[in-house]
Amino acid sequence: MHRYRSHTCGALRDGDIGQDVRLSGWCHRIRDHGGVLFIDLRDHYGLTQVVVDPDSPAFKLAETLRSEWVVRIDGKVRKRPSGTENAELPTGQVEVYCKEIEVLGPAGELPMPVFGDQDYPEEIRLKYRFLDLRREKLHNNIMLRGRIIDSLRKRMKDGGFFEFQTPILTASSPEGARDYLVPSRIHPGKFYALPQAPQQFKQLLMVAGFDRYFQIAPCFRDEDARADRSPGEFYQLDLEMSFVTQQDVFDAVEPVIRGVFEEFGKGKKVTPKFPMIPYADAMRKYGSDKPDLRNPIEMQDVSEHFRGSGFKIFASILAADPKNAVWAIPAPGGGNRASADRMNSWAQGEGQPGLGYIFWREGEEGGAGPLAKNIGPERTKAVASQLGLKVGDACFFVAGKPKDFVKFAGLARTKVGEELNLIAKDRFDLCWIVDFPMFEWNEEEKKIDFSHNPFSMPNFPVDEFLALDAKDDEKILGMKAIQYDIVCNGVELSSGAIRNHRPDVMKKAFAIAGYGEDVLEAKFGGMLRALSLGAPPHGGIAPGVDRIVMLLAEEENLREVVLFPMNQRAEDLLMGAPSEVTQKQLRELHIRLALPEKK
Repeated sequence: MHRYRSHTCGALRDGDIGQDVRLSGWCHRIRDHGGVLFIDLRDHYGLTQVVVDPDSPAFKLAETLRSEWVVRIDGKVRKRPSGTENAELPTGQVEVYCKEIEVLGPAGELPMPVFGDQDYPEEIRLKYRFLDLRREKLHNNIMLRGRIIDSLRKRMKDGGFFEFQTPILTASSPEGARDYLVPSRIHPGKFYALPQAPQQFKQLLMVAGFDRYFQIAPCFRDEDARADRSPGEFYQLDLEMSFVTQQDVFDAVEPVIRGVFEEFGKGKKVTPKFPMIPYADAMRKYGSDKPDLRNPIEMQDVSEHFRGSGFKIFASILAADPKNAVWAIPAPGGGNRASADRMNSWAQGEGQPGLGYIFWREGEEGGAGPLAKNIGPERTKAVASQLGLKVGDACFFVAGKPKDFVKFAGLARTKVGEELNLIAKDRFDLCWIVDFPMFEWNEEEKKIDFSHNPFSMPNFPVDEFLALDAKDDEKILGMKAIQYDIVCNGVELSSGAIRNHRPDVMKKAFAIAGYGEDVLEAKFGGMLRALSLGAPPHGGIAPGVDRIVMLLAEEENLREVVLFPMNQRAEDLLMGAPSEVTQKQLRELHIRLALPEKK
């Protein structure tokens, strides 16, 4: 028999009854039932119930065992007594009568329990992550992550993509976040950067003639943590394609993403064909460029019903500037004062003066509430008619410059959906957000600047683009980029674009944004040289692996689907990073510290 085990703790079944077996694992739970000990023995593969009674030669040692001790157990498989079977366990029909125990790894007092998966302070969980990972839910999340990555990789290869590995030690990437810098010992005073993404490399691969690239790529960005963003590092399904249009990218990527959500979504409905929603429509209807389409609420402009009305606040806002507007947030089923007052209180908690509302109830088809009284039943009925509202419904309003209130309006839409239980929890609603603006007006610097990614191809005839000059502000600010996002249930999974592969177009784009050729040459000279020597049209995207796993695991925090995450302050509490280094190490790197004074 093997030194440690003949079977794993998840392997035994009815067909093994009567066999002598050897198991090794952790003591998950130990119960004393009238002098008979029941040990739930756990390993990676599952859990088996072990029974030790006073007649067993192992009983005396078994009494000393504690939770999370690692032991080897020899015994005989037998059927569980009738009525004690556990249908929830694959091994739940059998148990092992223990004859011999060997302690392989005793455990001291545990800083946190493993059994039970109860909540525990994050600091403790991260410091003792190896214990945390023994817990069933987290262990299952990590195994799910592995299966999802396997599936992504297979689907990409089946789609004709080839896997490549790009450098980790590199130069700064044009992704817009802070770099993690790595000092060079053999080049004093110079630094490598960890890649924010393989952006330049994957484009260079296209220039080099490798037609379809993908990589499960680590990315490093010195950003503040959020629930849907890991501090320090994260992984993305990075891909790039040559000689493609936007639609070609969609046709290649959509089946991969949809297939993974169908495979691991536990039967939840998945959008059969991702709709394409222009950025402007997403902001107008949902108040966000990452809308949760499980929420059926769509906002509408209702300015005309308030222009010149008796509700002086809105009327004066509309009269003050033709760009001002009043947006309505329908609330089907929210037609009562209590619901309206809760929303109003929530708005005040968000730093707003309040949230105007109208609600409709039996006998008051002309609407109820202060706002309805001010504008009169005719206008109120017109609002209801435009929005398709009826008795029992309500509506909330925001007013001002849409660019100033759109974020709050989007939050209010989400809040109404949550408040009225309108969000369908049994679906994965995916979509493409397209037609992002190429440029925007920078109010602080009083100039035109890039709206998002400066390396996207403008969706504009090339000759006309090259001919633009300073007086064409209106055309420039109305221009769209061939840029797109995938969004699922209000979470941005990825951003991508058809790349700007022409040096003349790239120089012109940077010139419009006020950057000279010297800036382009200094920061992206390698890329510019590559594009000057025969570059194919190309584009790609990079769905976030961590975010995909988070959604499929039904978690709200990325730390629940990552093996060894950092805390919110980008500290690795388990390994003690970041840490101080020795003077010898600093001298080798020709670095002298200039630390801020301690306050």
